[in-house]
Amino acid sequence: MADNRKEQERAELHRTIWNIANDLRGSVDGWDFKQYVLGMLFYRFISENLTHYINKDEIEAGNVDFDYANLPDEEAELAREDMVNTKGFFILPSELFENVRKKADKDENLNETLEKIFKNIEASAQGTRSEKNFKGLFDDIDVNSNKLGGTVAQRNARLVKLMNGIADMKLGNYQDNTIDAFGEAYEYLMGMYASNAGKSGGEYFTPQEVSELLTLLALGDKKKVNKVYDPACGSGSLLLKATKIIGKNNVTRGFYGQEINITTYNLCRINMFLHDINYDKFDIGHGDTLSSGTVKYFV
Repeated sequence: MADNRKEQERAELHRTIWNIANDLRGSVDGWDFKQYVLGMLFYRFISENLTHYINKDEIEAGNVDFDYANLPDEEAELAREDMVNTKGFFILPSELFENVRKKADKDENLNETLEKIFKNIEASAQGTRSEKNFKGLFDDIDVNSNKLGGTVAQRNARLVKLMNGIADMKLGNYQDNTIDAFGEAYEYLMGMYASNAGKSGGEYFTPQEVSELLTLLALGDKKKVNKVYDPACGSGSLLLKATKIIGKNNVTRGFYGQEINITTYNLCRINMFLHDINYDKFDIGHGDTLSSGTVKYFV
């Protein structure tokens, strides 16, 4: 029964993503537009991740009607330092995905609103242990790009469509799904865009069958490992395969890798978060492993 439910959830998610992506692409090349789809998916994920984390603590403390999304920004500010230390980032209630989306179609400056929010999220990690893992994560989501339209109105109309499409993805409460819904969405989008663009998926997205075979060969009969490391990690597919085979809690010291392509490097870090790997459990470097190796990962 569980397997049937899992396959039904996966099939429904894939159908939804395909329809959204097909609708959103328009005049924008699919391979380029994946940046926006995946970036907005990431924005939704960290918004819901933070909200769920705060709500859970408040409800367990007896405040059953509490909802962080409804909290005034001034009150929420009191939790900033604790959330940055715990989650690695902070988002004000007014800047959460769900609240921005509610007003998006009436916001004539939606592009500026989103640009400011993305900068605020990255800035919340500055000077902290999580800075490296959040810096530049939204760089590829250029909300002022001509790819979205020739005028501000056209860009905002497409951004509204994008937010509505991501919001309509039936990802549910990621704690309750039998599938890793956000991770599944990421992997399906990457595979779909690589295929549709007629490009080699190998540079951006290792096929799941290859990842699984390599991971099984590397793990052998181990049920727990110290670290998982990939010197040319791409978007992180191979790194994260270990979580599906032995479970992320059985990778005791986390996930490590390096990637030369800046866009793929950003996607890899986003992929870690979408698979609910916290900032203190991964370290992805940007650089050429052949000319500047990653010896520190073997220590």
